[in-house]
Amino acid sequence: MPHLIGYLERISRILNAVLMAVAGLFLVAMMLLACANVAGRGFGIPIKGTFELMGLFGAVVAAFALAGTQMQRQHIAVDVLVRVFPAKIRTILSTLQYLIGSVFFILAAWQTWLLGTNLWRVHELSETLRIVYFPFVYSVSLGCVVIALVLVIELLKVLSGEGERT
Repeated sequence: MPHLIGYLERISRILNAVLMAVAGLFLVAMMLLACANVAGRGFGIPIKGTFELMGLFGAVVAAFALAGTQMQRQHIAVDVLVRVFPAKIRTILSTLQYLIGSVFFILAAWQTWLLGTNLWRVHELSETLRIVYFPFVYSVSLGCVVIALVLVIELLKVLSGEGERT
């Protein structure tokens, strides 16, 4: 099992590095767009579709940053009560936490993929700029797949006895 975990971790690190880089680019684009729109409004020429683009770009940023944030343990965790439990109980709770999280994000990935496919088939476009939605929805699905992978890796670590307990 340690070889499998190591292999999955390497894949996960590569995927997360790529997704975090793309998320960073979209975040910079959002910042530049917001600044340009504010400046343009000062001159009476706001940028058309800014609200729409901020929503689409924000979805990519959030979805692509989820797994990397989980890997770095930067999500909010409240473990005041859990810390006083015996190690065996903490292991059980960690196992349940990672199992439920993995299942949730696998289901979320599947459902967002189905939504993206439906949006692609009906050629759904955004209202103002007439941008196709499905690439952004597929991006959210990809982000869910990658965080599910990270959670599965954490689950395997706990089950093999090498993982951190909650």
